[in-house]
Amino acid sequence: MADFPAFMKAPPNRIAAASQHTPGIEGYVFDGIDGSQMAFWTCSRDAVTEEHVHEFDEWFIVVEGSYVLILDGQQRRVDAGQECFIRKGTRIWGRAEAGTRTVHAFGGRRAVRGS
Repeated sequence: MADFPAFMKAPPNRIAAASQHTPGIEGYVFDGIDGSQMAFWTCSRDAVTEEHVHEFDEWFIVVEGSYVLILDGQQRRVDAGQECFIRKGTRIWGRAEAGTRTVHAFGGRRAVRGS
């Protein structure tokens, strides 16, 4: 499978460009009743994620491709089938390869919908 299923990419769930930390990425979000979120991202080109910090924990898995993370200055490569847990307050940035698809769970509100 080279893409997420159509029902996961419903236009009303598309993440606003202003809510992305990575250029060239397409994302969709789903909200939990407790304020948590699940997001699904596809990176269309090689890109660098801006450094940022979350006030909640994050877990993600790389479905396809590869992501090199820098977590508080320590580099970690996460390839397809591998997962990563990031504690709140961690400085995050990294590089995603074109075609990388990821699924993220956030312990808080991370993404905002929009065009």
